[in-house]
Amino acid sequence: MSTPSPSSGVPVGQYEKRPTVPLPADARVLTGATAWTRVAETAADRAAGGTPLAVVDAYPGADLPLIAKAIADALPGWRIVDVEDAAAKPLAEIEAFIADNLTDDRVFGVMSHATVDAYYDAERLAATAAAVASDDRPTVLIGWGADLVARRLSTSYALVLADMARWEIQARQRAGAPNWRAANPDADRLRKYKRGFFVEWRMADRHKRTMFERLDFVFDANAIGAAEPTDRLPGMITGDAFRAAIAGAAHRPFRVVPFFDPGVWGGQWMKRRLDLDPGQPNYAWCFDCVPEENSLLLADADGAIVEIPSLDLVLTQPRALLGERTFARFGAEFPIRFDFLDTMEGGNLSLQVHPLTDYIYQTFGMHYTQDESYYLLDAGDDAVVYLGTKNDVDREAMLEDLRVAATGERPFDAERFVNAFPAKKHDHFLIPAGTIHSSGANSMVLEISATPFIFTFKLWDWGRLGLDGIPRPVHLDHGAKNLEWYRDRTWTEDNLVGQVTELSNDGDVVEERTGLHELEFIEVRRHWFSREATHDTAGTVNVLNLVEGDEVEIVSPTGAFEPYQIHYAETFIVPASVGPYTIRRTARSRSQRFGTVKASIRGTRVGEA
Repeated sequence: MSTPSPSSGVPVGQYEKRPTVPLPADARVLTGATAWTRVAETAADRAAGGTPLAVVDAYPGADLPLIAKAIADALPGWRIVDVEDAAAKPLAEIEAFIADNLTDDRVFGVMSHATVDAYYDAERLAATAAAVASDDRPTVLIGWGADLVARRLSTSYALVLADMARWEIQARQRAGAPNWRAANPDADRLRKYKRGFFVEWRMADRHKRTMFERLDFVFDANAIGAAEPTDRLPGMITGDAFRAAIAGAAHRPFRVVPFFDPGVWGGQWMKRRLDLDPGQPNYAWCFDCVPEENSLLLADADGAIVEIPSLDLVLTQPRALLGERTFARFGAEFPIRFDFLDTMEGGNLSLQVHPLTDYIYQTFGMHYTQDESYYLLDAGDDAVVYLGTKNDVDREAMLEDLRVAATGERPFDAERFVNAFPAKKHDHFLIPAGTIHSSGANSMVLEISATPFIFTFKLWDWGRLGLDGIPRPVHLDHGAKNLEWYRDRTWTEDNLVGQVTELSNDGDVVEERTGLHELEFIEVRRHWFSREATHDTAGTVNVLNLVEGDEVEIVSPTGAFEPYQIHYAETFIVPASVGPYTIRRTARSRSQRFGTVKASIRGTRVGEA
């Protein structure tokens, strides 16, 4: 095994792990009793002499007891009503209702299209509303779905969303937190995630979309009861500040907050190059642009922070962010995913395949599938990518050997059946759904893919256990139904390996098309330059990564936004609304050459047929 040396001129540790989005200049983050006092004042104003009512609708996963205690300490004269305790259906009814969505599988379920009221007893909601109306004490309704009670009342009220990012929810679940009102604190973390992904988070996102325009305040529920210790005080901002910050982000370049996770095959590259915790054994993944899972840090002029899900931007500003054509195709969903897979000094990824579009829709209820690609950000001399079957492969023999390997009787001989292509830095391997593939050890992969990211059918996992000591799930039955056997070595070499086309070269800027395959909807362009390269979103969202060079800045030719700095390996989003923009070296840049890869949705550029 050989480990590549750091890229020349690229210093270690410049990667920004806590990027921020500015709040309006006059907005401030409220904390402690001051925050809840402001809520009470707003509720009193709304009541216009009547009994004040505040509603704290909390995303599932928020620590309600801690939030309720903070409110009680700040507002001692107020009654606090937990709507979940008062009106939620019994757990047995909820479990029966979602059983078909959860299935018996450890990983995969079926997408729920339910709304939060399905979890509540209508008569008990009405009774709770009647009890609030008949009481002359100022009241706070709290819980996921608290707004369901308030909307039954004739009084106006102050509305607070206690919001959370999915990554924080996952961290809490791994530490023993259950799913919403579920008796499963000790359950397999994959099953907890499945319940969130297929059911709870879908319902919760539909629910908060009904509140965004009415919100008086947004409370950072990530910072109260956090899975990891934090010195950040739980903050709150006004609804107007929230909406203004989100609208601003939809009109200038920005980054989401990346998160990092270890794995059985994880490597050492990110730990060293991105200045991560050296005490961790490895890092396998970095999710650097998965807006469903990532968060945004909204910062005021004093540096105080409120953390919100980056999905809030997608849900509230889909046209400005995605563009009209991309929004028309995908709805309020961010369809492009960038993440890192680090196997440097680690192991092979599982041998796997992703579902075909018809299969993922019919089986799991997803309307598009997990097409992807591997861009080699770095690689050792012995790095390989497994891709496609060998010519004239014996299908039955391969499937039988996979079945035997799944029993533990003997390992699967991957190189007997699957091609292993040498991989070097800046190679780009295209992986349309249905293609068997894996990244080998000693690679640093930038995965450029469609967003559905859990639909991986592992065929062989090299006989390993997961970090939890449990064998990682293999889905051979699903996988066998999705293998496209015609994608042998000849087809793969002709279609998926080395598909780089030079589009223009002006002596400095070189533009290349590197993918993806025509069966995939993502278009990837690579730009090499020494001074600057001009771009235009042309009405569709761009996602980019600085794959070569130390530092650049993104500038608007019209001064529409402040110059935005980007460092090596950072992924950034340029909203569709931005239009023309330039990527150029900065006064501090020391690299001689720069390279970016840019992904967009094919066929969505204005003026493109």
